Amino acid sequence: MNDSIKIEALFDLKETIAADIFEGCIFPWEVLSKIGEFIVRLGNSLPESEYEKRGENIWVAKSARVFETAYISGPCIIGKNAEVRHCAFIRGNAVVGEGAVVGNSTELKNVILFNKVQVPHYNYVGDSVLGYKAHMGAGSITSNVKSDKKLIVIKGPDMPVDTGIKKIGAFLGDNVEIGCGSVLNPGTIVGRNSNIYPLSSVRGCVPAESIYKNRNEIVERSLTI
Repeated sequence: MNDSIKIEALFDLKETIAADIFEGCIFPWEVLSKIGEFIVRLGNSLPESEYEKRGENIWVAKSARVFETAYISGPCIIGKNAEVRHCAFIRGNAVVGEGAVVGNSTELKNVILFNKVQVPHYNYVGDSVLGYKAHMGAGSITSNVKSDKKLIVIKGPDMPVDTGIKKIGAFLGDNVEIGCGSVLNPGTIVGRNSNIYPLSSVRGCVPAESIYKNRNEIVERSLTI
């Protein structure tokens, strides 16, 4: 039931330093409350030959490039060969994967970015998990709180799932592409290898291997030129 929105269907756990946080979990939102504590535990185990500790509970790979104007609050891990650019704002509870890009004026809060994720231009990503090589176009954001402040219900493909959580952003499977200026509403899930058209407002679940043109037109990528 709702197999397509399970962790195993969305992510290649070999592509994140945070793989162990998913152990014992079925759905991705189950890890959100664990991120901060997990980072502290993992950070204290990282080899000093590869990572340096910068401030309280902040670990940065020596091969990473972090601009002086970036703001980073812990707990946080910046992975190998990652790039945190000018005026990025990392508010804490953030895992930035190897080779990932956090761009100009991008804000992160309570997130796991898998390896080679790109959030490079004016993005807000909160209470979310972004899979391997996921990319958010300029100005696209995750909305993580409903306007009525009610607890979030995931609109699964088979049946809705009550999360009991007030703040949930989005879960993007591996190789997902989000078009510029799009809003991913609370609890949005996008399956692997799917594309979202620019300026979209996305709710619910988008199947893997598909193209989201609008809420009434979602087509299989294999059938689209």
